[in-house]
Amino acid sequence: MLPDIDRIKTDAELPVRADVVIIGGGIIGVSAAYFLSRRGIDVTLCEKGFVAHEQSGRNWGWVRAMGRDLAEIPLCLESQRLWASMNESCAAETGFRRCGILYLCDSEKEMASQKAWLDAARPFQITSRIVGGRELADILPGTQRPFVGALLTPSDARAEPQKAVPAIAEAARRNGAKIAENCAVRGLDVAGGNIAGVITEKGRIACGTVILAGGAWSRLFLGNEGIDLPQLKMLGSVFATPPMPGGPEVTVGGSTFSFRKRLDGGYTVSRRNGSISHITPDSFRLFFDFLPSLVSGWDELKLRFAGRFREEWRMPRRWKLDAPSPFEEIRVLDPAPDEAQIEEARSTIAAGFPFFRDMKVENAWGGLIDVTPDAVPVISPVERLPGLVVATGFSGHGFGIGPGAGKLASELATGAPPCVDPTPFRLERFKRSARPLAQAVPQRP
Repeated sequence: MLPDIDRIKTDAELPVRADVVIIGGGIIGVSAAYFLSRRGIDVTLCEKGFVAHEQSGRNWGWVRAMGRDLAEIPLCLESQRLWASMNESCAAETGFRRCGILYLCDSEKEMASQKAWLDAARPFQITSRIVGGRELADILPGTQRPFVGALLTPSDARAEPQKAVPAIAEAARRNGAKIAENCAVRGLDVAGGNIAGVITEKGRIACGTVILAGGAWSRLFLGNEGIDLPQLKMLGSVFATPPMPGGPEVTVGGSTFSFRKRLDGGYTVSRRNGSISHITPDSFRLFFDFLPSLVSGWDELKLRFAGRFREEWRMPRRWKLDAPSPFEEIRVLDPAPDEAQIEEARSTIAAGFPFFRDMKVENAWGGLIDVTPDAVPVISPVERLPGLVVATGFSGHGFGIGPGAGKLASELATGAPPCVDPTPFRLERFKRSARPLAQAVPQRP
């Protein structure tokens, strides 16, 4: 069942032109719109369904720097700086709270891995530190599972996906941004090798710059433009409890479970390190791109042969812009959660933490996560198509780093000085994307 996501006011009519058009109403897209509109730039955001109704409204709500790829840490820290003022700057409740995040370790091997990351991350001056058994018992009293230790980051935080993304979108609109829901962008209007506009289901918008923040849809969209982005989808399953007064404030991740407290006193819970990858045609097309991560993460990956293969096999990979696109056929990706993973997370937490013994599942949902081969996002101009910036492939990290990622995308789109070094996020790091453009369909309807 879909979580309860706040709705926003939208614009009924599309403008004839804009300085920048953003494709996608998730955390990255609305953050980019927010920062562009604060600078007085004329921006229009088009969302094929509803703002925050895909993975940006379905994630765990973690805002962390701990455990990140070292290339992402500067962007994580910039995002946390932006999150800290978001309630005030958006004049709305985003749920941002610095509660700390704790990674529990079952073995000395896991502890060694956390210590190795901590040593590598010290130059960034993150507040992370190792916690021993005695201190851990004070942080999580009554725990019945014998953990070896943990990595604690007091400065890490949480926020409410179902509130934060709409709040940022509303703030962007107050700043002058236009947001259109139920308005799929079918493709780009390219003239002389440059962006000249976008073609939506409701008409053309003239513009010189486009930010694609399409999440799990980005590969399909770019493919129609002749750009081969290596990105797959993975299924995450989450459940929510009703309010449970008196429980842990700290957000916790174990080897197979995670939980965080929400504003309403309930908990958002998931099976950690257990995302499901459905075998689809793209699994074969991108096999060698993802092979190294498949080998290194084999113990954490769950492969499934299910109905998504047929669904994606039948989905067009090429279309003309004067006819309905796949984005109009499926407005919102709403996969069913994996019931086995929901039950595993529930039973594991109940067995290890007496507070959760009588925990009830009030709601459960699934979401499709956009994943790159190296699990680092793409936030990058497309060198061979001037005017196009891509922000996608956040690999389950998008919500926490969303404000910083949206800000960076807005800066790359306008030539402003970037808030962090964008080099680690360049699209051309993937050999597949550096190949010559494939033959795309005619761009004008």
